Amino acid sequence: MNANEPIFKSVFGAAWDDLPPVIKRHYANRPYTDDKVTVEGVLHVTCAGPVKAFAPFFWLMGGIPPHNEKDVPVTVHFESDRNTKAFHFNRIFHFKTRNPYAFRSRMIQIADSDIVEIMRFGIGWRMRYLWQDGKVILQHKGYCLSLFGHLIPLPLTPVMGAGYAEEIPVDDETFDMFVHITHPRWGKVYEYRGRFKVMKERL
Repeated sequence: MNANEPIFKSVFGAAWDDLPPVIKRHYANRPYTDDKVTVEGVLHVTCAGPVKAFAPFFWLMGGIPPHNEKDVPVTVHFESDRNTKAFHFNRIFHFKTRNPYAFRSRMIQIADSDIVEIMRFGIGWRMRYLWQDGKVILQHKGYCLSLFGHLIPLPLTPVMGAGYAEEIPVDDETFDMFVHITHPRWGKVYEYRGRFKVMKERL
């Protein structure tokens, strides 16, 4: 990874040059800097099955908000760290029926398009990051625990379901996105989807 180039340039590889402007702006952060890109949007959030049943656990873990609400204003700060090559997500959900909720995580490249998103207490979601069919695709590769620099596989997929996400460029400033979790028995148990606009860039 070149410290003068975006963190995600090596993740997307040869596809980087083909990315539309809004996706490059989304992933413009460089490693070991204080780069920051802010986007704002509105999401529809729905949950069911094990996500709803284990809602207190999700709130405690500081992960995806286990809440049902439409038209939720959301601000996301994509942040770099001067001490690491991690790509930080700082999401703030402004719910109407409860206090604002912060969902923070950091993404770390393992190799090429293999990424792990680490959340509170070291719980991680492993995924493959792709540019395919005109959109960014995040493919599920399982869950893990980040402990002392090691990733320990966690057999949670049969319990919690498999994650999947897409980001679809709309124009040079906006993109649509959705995240969902699908359980082998209960089907889709979680989703948030909506549109975001790049509001501020500090690079």
